[in-house]
This record gives sequence, structure tokens and C-alpha cells, in this order.
Amino acid sequence: MPELPEVETTVRGLARFMDGAQITRVTLNRPDLRRPFPPELVQVLTGARITSLGRRAKYGLIHTDREQTMIFHLGMSGRWRIDPADADKHDHLLIETGSNRFALCDPRRFGSVDLVTTDALATWPTFAVMGPEPLGEELTPSYLKTVLTGRKQAIKLCLLDQRIVAGLGNIYVCEALWRAGINPSRTAGAVTKPQLERLVPAIKDVLTQSIRDGGSSLRDYAQPDGELGYFATRFDVYGREGLACHHGDGGIIQRITQGGRSSWFCSICQK
Repeated sequence: MPELPEVETTVRGLARFMDGAQITRVTLNRPDLRRPFPPELVQVLTGARITSLGRRAKYGLIHTDREQTMIFHLGMSGRWRIDPADADKHDHLLIETGSNRFALCDPRRFGSVDLVTTDALATWPTFAVMGPEPLGEELTPSYLKTVLTGRKQAIKLCLLDQRIVAGLGNIYVCEALWRAGINPSRTAGAVTKPQLERLVPAIKDVLTQSIRDGGSSLRDYAQPDGELGYFATRFDVYGREGLACHHGDGGIIQRITQGGRSSWFCSICQK
């Protein structure tokens, strides 16, 4: 599934061509993805001018001058294609401007598209219950200490809880915990303040580096221009079961299952 860096990379790629453009045509090639397209989507977007693009957690935002924002989620394998040379049977939503054509391609149809009044984005049910953005100023060691105090769940699972931190996914939580030297199975409430002081910058650094590298491009993901991100070549623990720890401490990367997802870690340097 495209994670936060992949969505951020997608939004930045689209913004280069969409920002300030007027939408001339909207085409739906099927009635739904994971759920039906908003019935008013074509009418609202046709003729609207795109004022800016943004991101909230793993959702992309396309703001318009009609005070409506289109929210998209890429699901498991969705991606945007800009000026595709050939039509794809999985191009389910097409948006055309005066000079470009944008296709939302989603083979598995686990993505979604919603239309929300821009002023009401913060209270949209999905966003209203989310925690702070991991790259924002609200994510601090003190904040994590407060929300994790007394929690008996593993720290890895707490970080994946969107109500605690918005947008963190499996890959980057594994990588950040390794950088911070925290075992993913450690009880969240037992994580110390010094550990959290290492964890917060580790989260921000690993996400920032991945965005700079264009994302991880696992399985089906690619940037809107078709280029593949290469952060996957920098993984320290994710997918490295049985390999030596990059810290050179003699540890071997292990894999366990937590909440139905794999976690990779080094038992030597992660306590």
C-alpha cells in the first residue's frame, strides 16, 4: 500500500501540472472504487479551477475555487498517470485540463474518492479522529509520552494507530524504531522519555528521506510521471530478515508478526 511518502510524492508531482489549472472535463469509467464515486463529482469539478493540492495522512487533497475539495486515497495499488500515452482498463477517473490529462489508475479498486466542503475538512469523520501529522510540529516527545502513558499495547501497534499519529505505515514505523533503538514489541507505556526523544526525529528523518527519494515503489507504486522511487534500496530492517544489522553490532534482523503485519528488528540494538 502506498504510504505517506508515496502519497506526498504523488501530490507534489500532480501539483506541478494541476496547480492553478482549470478542469475542462471529468470522466468516470465505472461507478465506484472501494465505494461509489460522489454523485456530484463530475458536475462540481467540471469548470472548477484547482487552487492548491495537499495531503492529510495517506490521503491526497485537490482544492478548488468552488470551495470543494476532492479527497483521494490510493488504496493498495492506485496511482495517478499524467498524460498517459495509452488508455488503461484500470483508469477509472479521468480529469482533463487545458493542457494535461490525469488518470487515476487502480487495478484492485481499493482506493476511494470523496468530495468535501473545504472549510469542513477538519471535521470530515475520517480526519476528525486522526492524530497529528508525523512531519508537523505537534508530534513531539512530550505528546507521545502523554498519549502512550499507561498503554499496554506494543509501541509498534500504537504508532500504526491513526488516532495517535496520522499517516504512519508499517515500513516507516519499522525503520524509525530501528533508528531509535526501540524494540517493536516493547510496551508503549514503558517507552522512556529519552527513547521518545530519539523516536520523534527518527520518524521525521525517515519520512523526509523517503519523500526526497521519491518513495519506496513497492509492488505497483510509481510516481505520477512514471518514475520509480528508490528509498527501498535504503531499508535498514524492512524485508531484511536473516541479514546482518547495519549497525555492525553482530545482530541479525529478525521478523515477527504483530497485529497481522510483519515487523523487522534487531534484538541487539533495539531494546
